[in-house]
Amino acid sequence: MEVIAIGPDGPRAFKKYWEEEKIPFPGCPDIGSKVANVYRQEVNILKLGRMPAEFIIDQSGIIRYLHYGESMSDIPSVDELIRQIKVFKK
Repeated sequence: MEVIAIGPDGPRAFKKYWEEEKIPFPGCPDIGSKVANVYRQEVNILKLGRMPAEFIIDQSGIIRYLHYGESMSDIPSVDELIRQIKVFKK
């Protein structure tokens, strides 16, 4: 299993954030929102930009779990995401 975060910041800002926060998995800047657009991640200017979206995608490319957040605080917990991974690994 691999965790990869994709975000809207440019490469420098993304790298700086990853280093400062000591995030233990890879992150990738999504210049021009190409990946976000493929997965239909919502942009809501009134809520200050791109809404959160979480996906669990298996090795075959099948989306096993998805969550589109309604606000920046609407993000599943790490425990919930791990639970979802265990569900589809059975």
